[in-house]
Order: sequence, then C-alpha cells, then structure tokens
Amino acid sequence: MAIQGNSQEPPPPPGMPLAVGTRRWLPVLRGHGSASWHRWRYPFTRRTPLLTETDYNPVTLNAEQRVLNSAPILWVIGLAVLSIAPPQLGNNSFVLSATSFAMYAAINVIWMLTIGTAGIFSLASLATVGAGAYGSSYLSVYFGFPWWAMWLTGPLFGFVFGLIIAIPAIRLEGFYYALLTVGITELCRVYVIQDQTLGSANGLLGADSFVPSGMSDRGGLVLGYYLSFLLLLAALTLYRLVNGQRLGRLLRTAPEKHEAFAEALGIDYRTARIQVFLISSGALGGVGAFYATLLHGATPSLFTMDQLLLLLAMVVVGGIGTAEGAVVGTLIVVLFDKVFIGLGPIRLILIAAIMLGTVLFLRGGLFGIPAQYIAWRGKRRSERRGRHSIKGGEVMPEEALEIADKQTIFARRFDARLRAELKNLISNDLIKEHRATFGKRRSDALERVLTYFRSVAVADKYAILAVKPFSEYRIVALSGRRGVPPRAVDDQLFTSEHDALHGVFLKRVHDLMDS
Repeated sequence: MAIQGNSQEPPPPPGMPLAVGTRRWLPVLRGHGSASWHRWRYPFTRRTPLLTETDYNPVTLNAEQRVLNSAPILWVIGLAVLSIAPPQLGNNSFVLSATSFAMYAAINVIWMLTIGTAGIFSLASLATVGAGAYGSSYLSVYFGFPWWAMWLTGPLFGFVFGLIIAIPAIRLEGFYYALLTVGITELCRVYVIQDQTLGSANGLLGADSFVPSGMSDRGGLVLGYYLSFLLLLAALTLYRLVNGQRLGRLLRTAPEKHEAFAEALGIDYRTARIQVFLISSGALGGVGAFYATLLHGATPSLFTMDQLLLLLAMVVVGGIGTAEGAVVGTLIVVLFDKVFIGLGPIRLILIAAIMLGTVLFLRGGLFGIPAQYIAWRGKRRSERRGRHSIKGGEVMPEEALEIADKQTIFARRFDARLRAELKNLISNDLIKEHRATFGKRRSDALERVLTYFRSVAVADKYAILAVKPFSEYRIVALSGRRGVPPRAVDDQLFTSEHDALHGVFLKRVHDLMDS
C-alpha cells in the first residue's frame, strides 16, 4: 500500500552516520583523529594536569574525549577568582579578611602534610608558626634584620622547633601525641607572656615590614593580600611536590594501622614520616616570618586555644587529608568569622553547628560527599534489586539499562553458568588432591577449577604475604587500585608457602560455593 502525503523524513546526507537513540546534551571534546597527540605534563614529572579518555559515541559513532577528573579546571577557576575579586570588589575590611583567609589556608594546606600525608596528628602547627614569627621578629628588633632576611630565617626557626617536637613522635602516636602538642603550645604561650624580652602580653612589635613607608593604607592592604596569595600558591606547590612524589607514595603504602604491609615491602615509613614533618615545620616557620613582616611583629595570640580550635574547625569542615578541603573549609570558616562579624557571637555558634553537622553526617568533610553519595546510591540500588522476587537473568532489568556495553550482561550470564558447573566438581577428594599435588600433574577437574580461580579480577583477589620469609605467611586480599595496600583477610598464620597456597584455595572454594 502506498503512503499518502509527505510524512516520511528525508534521508540523511551521504557520509553522515545514522543516529539511533538519544544524543548527549553535555559538551564533549572532539577526538584528535590521525594527528599526533602530546599530553601536557608538569615540569620534570610524568604527571599530566588533565586526565582525559577517548571513546566512541554509540550514537554518532564519533571519537570523543571525556575529562576524567575536573579538579584541575576547578582549581584554575577558583584561584583566578581569588586573585582578582577581593582587591577589586571589596573594601579595606574585606581585603584584610581575604588576607587572613590566604594565610590561614596556607597554614592548613601545610598542616595537611602532617596529619594527612605523614599521619602524625600534631596540634602544634600554630606553635610552629609562632616560633618562626617570634624568632624572625627578635632578629629584626634587636639585630636590625630587614624583612627579606626575616623570610629566610623564619623557616630555620620552624625547622628547629619541629625537630624538637618530632623526637616524641618516634615513640608516641595518635591521641597521646596530640595531647603532648597541645601542652607544648600552651607552654609556649605562657613563656612568651612572662618573658620581658619577647614583649610579654603585648607581643614583640617593631619588626621590619615589606610595606613601604610612603604607601597608602589601601595600597598596603592590597600588597599584603597579593603576597599572602602567593604564599598560598607556594603552600599548594609544596603540598603537590611532597604528597604527589616519592615521600607521598611511600606513606600511602603505610596508612594508620596498616604499617605492617609497608614493613613487609622494606619501606622505612617512620623516617619518611619524620621527613615530611620536618619539611612542613620549616614551611610553617616561613609562614610565621611572613606573619611578622605583615603585622610588624608577633603576638601571643598565635598560641591561644581559640585560634587552634578555629583551624581545627576549618580542616574538619573541608575534609582532613586533602588540599582542596583545607582551602574550602578555611574559606567557609573565615567567611563566618571575619566577613559576617556584624552577627556578633552568634557567628561562632554557626561555625560550631557547621562543624557538628559535618562530623555527624559526613565521613570525610565536604569533599567526602561524592564518595559518600556513590556508596549510598549503590546501597539503595542493591536494596531495590533485593526486593525483586523475579530476576531477569543475572542482571536486573533496571541495571541493564545503565550498562552501556551489553556484552557485560552476557559475560555475567556466562560466568554464572560456569560457576554452577564448577560447583559440581568440588568434593573432598578434589580438595585432598590439591594439597597432595603441588608441582605435579593434576586432574582435569582440578585444572578447570584452578583456571577459573586464576582468571578472576585483581580487586579482592586472594594472595599470600610473607610476614617472615620462609617461616610465616598470611592471606591478604588485593585492592586492585594503585597506591592502596592489600587488606588482611584474617589472623591465621601459615608456617609454609604450600600451606598458605592451600589456604587460599580453600577460601576461593568457600566463596565459589557461597556465590
């Protein structure tokens, strides 16, 4: 039957692929085609600023690039706004608050090296800043050191102070070392208040400053802000160099309560932790010297408990262990503490409420929300799938819609049928044969089972760890992620490699029968 009218759509032009399905609305980068493609890399490293992935669009059949991690783009945008907005849009009070934010953010980013990278929970960060500030101010007031010499001597005072308080870190850790550093901070405050040479309660004032004497008040504030912004950039660069290079990679293999794995690999994590602690102490001393040149000296307020708790609130809100968490948490707390100062004491209650809500409802601060949301979404999906009484094969119908590569569905179905067949091969005789035939020819049934066990994914795959070579072994599960150490499966120890391998076989059999 002929079709009346002109209801048919015109055919696509020659050379254009047929688009089937829904097109993507988000913009994507085009593929580079046959042209050679060179990645941008950080100087003297193989790290790339922007990680991209090229894949074919199933709708247009064109090669497209997708950004895997948008953090570098957000960093550039945020730092560009911070470099332009405060001096151009704010009054003198706002610029002074922005300067305080940049200095606090620099302190917190460096502090992340201590409590995040090194895993040393030290609360003496402000005391180290105070040591650099008072030491450089003393040289300027009594010996006439200029401001640029104060910047050079501040890190030395911070390094020496860090070396002194690092000695107990060899034997103490966790809560006990935190209490010790709080006591050291209070001891420093009492000492500077009672010492007449350091200015007592009024502080040690009269140090040289980088602000020229003939500059206006507005010009001095803007100059102080831009220098503090450069200080923040230097702190971020230091964090990148330490956390992203050799020391950071070594310490990521020895997280808290998992140091045994690092020791088994021959990594001296204690020395690496002390090195990071001393580097951060020298950097905090440099921040203290900058503080002294900005405010013409140092005051005992650097050692007060309220300042320490304010810094702790910043890192808790943003997220402990990340540079972006330190900067964003500092921005939020300084916004309430300095900019909204007209609210009076209620602003401190708001800061406490934000901190309490972060601790109660978020596991890793504000920057832990994406991972927490992904885990919550996966749990909800699992609950919905569990409520289904009739399953559409090995994949739920709603799950099949989310799988782009449909071969994954058939691979799961094949794996399920293969596991069902292998279960029929498991018997006591097969287990006894595995123990008795190390290095010998094995039956076809046992070879089939072992071939399947060896072909599983690396994530959560069992392996053996030599706690003591040739005498003590333990079963661990591989993480499957770079830089994440394997986890111990249980506390069972084996005296020989054959017994440990047989223990791995038994665990794989147990998982197969329970699947």
